[in-house]
Amino acid sequence: MNQEQELQVAHRQRLAAHWIVSLLRSGNIPFIVCGGLAAQGHGASRPLHDIDLFVPEAHFAQVVAAGQGFISKPAQRYNEEGWNLEYVQFRYEGVKVEVGNAGEAYVYDVGRQAWARLDIDFTRYQKITLLGLELPVMRKADLIQYKSWLGRPVDAQDIREMGGRA
Repeated sequence: MNQEQELQVAHRQRLAAHWIVSLLRSGNIPFIVCGGLAAQGHGASRPLHDIDLFVPEAHFAQVVAAGQGFISKPAQRYNEEGWNLEYVQFRYEGVKVEVGNAGEAYVYDVGRQAWARLDIDFTRYQKITLLGLELPVMRKADLIQYKSWLGRPVDAQDIREMGGRA
């Protein structure tokens, strides 16, 4: 990808982040940023694949309804890539925005060969400015924990770059 394309992608990611954060904040919906964007906030450098967030179970249906016109993957329970959770995927400006329901979210712990419940605590976050917004980002220790359970190559890279073990 050349520099101009990279700038276009970054611009679209910023627009998508502003869209979802605006949608959440206008509804007073608590959220926490996780995944690759959170990893970037803690020092990881790999390119952003999508924007991942969690919202409390009580607000999930409200998010789905508010973003109805941008749904690219319907809200339902998915069991894929080491995840077992309910989420919805939006596509805004060509950028995937995945919003997970924090209730009953599980990740597969490759070390134990068992599912581990992901307890999302919406009071445990760091405020970090990413994509031009001050965001509630999952704390580094919590992010490293679930990424180490998943054990995928992208997670190992994120952990190394965040200063954890991989």
